[in-house]
Amino acid sequence: MKIGYGGSKGMSILGKWGPKLSPESKEEYKRALKEVRKSRLIIWRRRERSITRIWRPTDIATARRLGYSAKQGMVVVRVRVPKGGRRKPRPRSGRRQKHLGVVKYTPAKSRRLIAEERAARKYPNLEVLGSYMVGEDGQHEWYEVIMVDPDHPRIKSDNRFEWLTTG
Repeated sequence: MKIGYGGSKGMSILGKWGPKLSPESKEEYKRALKEVRKSRLIIWRRRERSITRIWRPTDIATARRLGYSAKQGMVVVRVRVPKGGRRKPRPRSGRRQKHLGVVKYTPAKSRRLIAEERAARKYPNLEVLGSYMVGEDGQHEWYEVIMVDPDHPRIKSDNRFEWLTTG
């Protein structure tokens, strides 16, 4: 598995220590990392609400690629979205069709877009920059949504967000 951490693209999960570690140490490191991710998901599922503001991104490299920088006016929100198919409402009146089309109903939106919309609804004064998936289990997927306050002076003075503040 590849993550871009530490500034270089395509660096392995072991970071800059990968070539120096023995095969046993690499396996132990991967096992420990898997345990950390699993414990994170358990905490996110049991103790957090479905939309939670967090202080810093879980995957800093991906967040920076989407435009995140540690400055005032930038907000990171973790959103939990349920997995699985949706249920279309059953027709209540009129003629009963042979095939009602109730099950195997696929929504037209991706879970990522649903997460971005929920975050935007929770924080109406912020604009969505982007989002990325940070984890999943059997029932949920978690996304981190990068949001910007277009009225904040730090954001207004930044040339990268000129498109956001004008108009």
